[in-house]
Amino acid sequence: MIKEEFMRTAVENAKKAAEAGEVPVGAVIVKENKIIAEGYNKREMKQNALSHAETEAINAACEALSSWRLDGCTMYVTLEPCPMCTGAIMASRIDRVVFGAYDEKGGAIGSVCDLCDMPFMSKPQVIGGFMEKECADVLTRFFGSIRG
Repeated sequence: MIKEEFMRTAVENAKKAAEAGEVPVGAVIVKENKIIAEGYNKREMKQNALSHAETEAINAACEALSSWRLDGCTMYVTLEPCPMCTGAIMASRIDRVVFGAYDEKGGAIGSVCDLCDMPFMSKPQVIGGFMEKECADVLTRFFGSIRG
């Protein structure tokens, strides 16, 4: 069962990213109905192209579980994952991804392509468009403020 409370926490993480001047994407990873890890974009802060919300959350979850295998976990993320993050999700064996806004320019779970539809060994169940408006609004406000 997907829960709004988890996506709301992901949205709060996206807002933290925006406050730090980062593209506002937030993520949480849940196991056994409990948040075990959180993340938000930190590419500018860390000057690291790999520091997306999803990879930050995956790193934290691996530390929390002392394992690279995130079986039994669900990731909630405010924006459809890009190809890099989709690959990381599959490599970490996350069971389910729930995302909010679709990314028509960079999304790799249905928008530009669907990596989860390819014959890889591990593929998560995907639920897209969950709380889409709330997730998209954070992005719209952020880009509106920097474009003036």
